[in-house]
Amino acid sequence: MKSARASSGTGSAPTRHAAGEARDAALEVRNVVKTFGSVTAVDNISFTAHRGEVLALLGPNGAGKTTTIEMCEGFTSPTSGSISVLGLDPQRDGEKVRERIGIMLQGGGSYSGIRVKEMLELTASYNADPLDPGWLMDTLGLNEVATTTYRRLSGGQQQRLSLALALIGRPELVFLDEPTAGMDAQSRRAVWELIGSLRRDGVTVILTTHLMDEAERLADYVVIIDRGRLVATGTPQELIDAGDHPALRIRTDGPLDLKAISTEASLIDDSPHTYRLHSAGDPQIISAVASEAARQNVLIKELGVHHRTLEDVFLDLTGRELRA
Repeated sequence: MKSARASSGTGSAPTRHAAGEARDAALEVRNVVKTFGSVTAVDNISFTAHRGEVLALLGPNGAGKTTTIEMCEGFTSPTSGSISVLGLDPQRDGEKVRERIGIMLQGGGSYSGIRVKEMLELTASYNADPLDPGWLMDTLGLNEVATTTYRRLSGGQQQRLSLALALIGRPELVFLDEPTAGMDAQSRRAVWELIGSLRRDGVTVILTTHLMDEAERLADYVVIIDRGRLVATGTPQELIDAGDHPALRIRTDGPLDLKAISTEASLIDDSPHTYRLHSAGDPQIISAVASEAARQNVLIKELGVHHRTLEDVFLDLTGRELRA
């Protein structure tokens, strides 16, 4: 696993696909620091997103994600370090960069009184070779609200319009900030499929999300930052596999005493009559659990092997306590 724990004064950066990195890098962040007075919001972070790759930038609230993205988009300049977007400096070549990227804004980016179709057609008119607004409305389920003003859209509909506006100019790289926030299951699935299509078309996607299952499903590469510092990088599977300890999960219709099988068996507090045994699912252990349940006249309702998820990795690295 390519991982990093960056600290102030550390100049090294993760190196992956080094042989072709300069050729196919869409976004390069190198030793970037951003301070606001005495506060260091971003502390010497480095990562690379390659063309046609979905990179998920993850972190708790206040970790420095938004500041990092704003620097990549050219809206904020780093205190030190360098950023390259499609081979350009987003500060020096901001206009050229924004001609080639798409930005999905959490605030929507639309006038409150403008209608959905009008907004898409207006944005399309600013681009030399835009996507068809009608196709985007159909793909993102906006046809039924084509004549609805922005302020009357639901939160999920506003999100879908914001995504359509980010994509209409055929960007080579797109920044998606919480793209499925407020969406129902059907809309979320449609957005996931669209992001997959972007990847297949060679578009680079920089994804920020608080939904770990979304990052695990979509991302080719994950960057986790906390308190402004890089704490881990790698593919979702690399991060999950590091330190994974499989556990047998048993859910029953009543109390089950497993001490005869293992003194390390534990009750999972947030789920009634659900137990955990550290085991990869060995047949002998499964047989012993079934025999013990039969002896105690307890019905097993669910039995399976639980592996770590990306959410487990995230919480292990950034902590489980609530933050202000």
